Amino acid sequence: MLRETFFVLANSYSDNLLLIEELWHEIEQSYSGKDRHYHNLQHLSHLLTQITEVKEQFLQWNVVLFSLYYHDVVYKATKSDNEAKSAALAVKRMGKLGVPNEMIESCEKQILATKSHQLSDNSDTNLFTDADLSILGTNWEDYVTYYQSVRKEYAVYPDFMYRPGRKKVLAHFLKMPKIYKTDYFCEKFELQARQNMEREIAVLA
Repeated sequence: MLRETFFVLANSYSDNLLLIEELWHEIEQSYSGKDRHYHNLQHLSHLLTQITEVKEQFLQWNVVLFSLYYHDVVYKATKSDNEAKSAALAVKRMGKLGVPNEMIESCEKQILATKSHQLSDNSDTNLFTDADLSILGTNWEDYVTYYQSVRKEYAVYPDFMYRPGRKKVLAHFLKMPKIYKTDYFCEKFELQARQNMEREIAVLA
């Protein structure tokens, strides 16, 4: 599904199938790295499912799809510039495909927005960043798999360093008036997300 969706998307702007295959291979390899325990192809599949459920609410569907494929294409747990580097790569690759500059700029901003997940004046960005956080509101079993996968990505850090940092991240979300910015995702995930994160904090204590 991920490959087919990308090919249809990219083929809307370029007939160069060799280029499209090359770009897909790059995406696939990036998300299949040995250190990718959460930010991997499974994450992309989950995200694609979530945004497809609200496809009719997006104003620029293709921009959102490009954001999906490139938002974590560069990812190192020890770095703080992953979003910036991912956005920069998206700009280059979309340019190769001949995507209009306005769309490229929108995608760049959307990917950068995944760093803070703050409320945006762009409704598509709010839907996309909410979908990116949808894992927080899944059932407890899936949530445990998620936070254990995140821990593996930060394996370089011992528990005495990781746990305070993780609790700080969770507390940040819990202090928000609303974790999810859109009605759809708020109604679907808000309550469960808060319960999951409070439960994780208890596990970390």
